[in-house]
Amino acid sequence: MAKTDVLIDAGPLIAFFDRRDQHHAWTKTQMAHLTTPLYACEAVLSEAFHLLEHVPGGTQQLIRFLERGAVAVPFSYANHAEHIHEIMNAYADQPMSFADACLVQMAERQAVPTIFTIDSDFQVYRSVDGSRSMYSFLACSMRLGPRP
Repeated sequence: MAKTDVLIDAGPLIAFFDRRDQHHAWTKTQMAHLTTPLYACEAVLSEAFHLLEHVPGGTQQLIRFLERGAVAVPFSYANHAEHIHEIMNAYADQPMSFADACLVQMAERQAVPTIFTIDSDFQVYRSVDGSRSMYSFLACSMRLGPRP
């Protein structure tokens, strides 16, 4: 992954394919400005596929999106299990999902981490040494860029 690669969380994937989602229009607008491939982990895709089961044609749209190469999955839990467990333990008092922990691990490997998410929990997450916050696109604030 290069320095400017964008990591994508399940929320924007779901919103992109679900017209009824409150973040659908915002997500489509943001996606139009992003360069693909976006990067995810297996946990993000699993979460997105599960939640898109209730959206007519949702899982099929996500499959086609993946087949077009719009999302790449260069990350393997098996190669980073110990550190992911450390991250989850560090945020045991926060609502951190397994997918979030994997994205945090992926972001820590980038010089300027960018996570496309609608999950405000990413405002809390810090790099393992606590020196920097994760950068996020947040639909709830409609603001792009780093969070203080």
